[in-house]
Amino acid sequence: MRTAAKDLLGAHVSTAGGVARAPARGTAIGATAIQIFTKTPNQWREPAISATETAQFQSELARSRIGAVVSHDSYLINLASPDASHLKRSIAAFKSELRRCKDLGIPYVVTHPGNHMGDRDAGLRRNAAAFDECLAAVSGPMVLIETTAGSGTALGSTFDELTELHQMVTDPLRERVAFCADTCHLYAAGYDLVNDWDGVWREWDRTVGLDRLFCLHLNDSKTPLGSRRDRHELIAEGSLGPEPFRRVMLDRRFRSIIKVIETPKGDQPEQQDRRMLRRLRAYGRRPRMRKTR
Repeated sequence: MRTAAKDLLGAHVSTAGGVARAPARGTAIGATAIQIFTKTPNQWREPAISATETAQFQSELARSRIGAVVSHDSYLINLASPDASHLKRSIAAFKSELRRCKDLGIPYVVTHPGNHMGDRDAGLRRNAAAFDECLAAVSGPMVLIETTAGSGTALGSTFDELTELHQMVTDPLRERVAFCADTCHLYAAGYDLVNDWDGVWREWDRTVGLDRLFCLHLNDSKTPLGSRRDRHELIAEGSLGPEPFRRVMLDRRFRSIIKVIETPKGDQPEQQDRRMLRRLRAYGRRPRMRKTR
């Protein structure tokens, strides 16, 4: 994967018309990193990626200014499901996602931990066992477990739970599992990025490890701290406000980490994404010091 871009900042972009269209769409909004779906996320149909599509995608990527690509898996997948049929289907779908990413040369697959549906510990065991099976079956791409807001029976809303799931994955497959932190989800789960920025990331480093943070989803939240509701808002226009995003863009610890927005796109998605990325880059420019005589 190319990494020559000055930063790794971008958005989730459409693959309508084929995955090969995604790099140009990313470039059009000023992105240097993109997240994509390799298939329709709310359908079980598992399309194969042809050699022609792979070549076109890689050619377009090489021509673009995109320095990193991540995929996001299907919304239907639940690798912690207690329903044997649904779990089997989810595992098959996740293997297919890994295969498509391997074919395309996409090194990271972002996935939400599953929903345990009543028994947390059993859900964690099922989720870890599913990761084991899928990673053993398909070499190459890494899995990035995304933080969740903690609604319902969703796993992964606390740093301790994320670490527990990671540790349950068998060595050496565990080396292919890292994390994606979503600012909206963290805030909704009760991690106060507004008033305790440094404290939150100290706890992350102590519990999960900053060295295992490979991707950030930068989203403001429509709901307040601890709401446990996953509702994304435009950057600096929700309950987080501008300061956490200013901090993340200036914090040297996050400089080389892939950053992707998943903010509302409205009626003009390209213009909206471009505006949000300009806003974030402006936050990352330190004010010049005045010269004194």
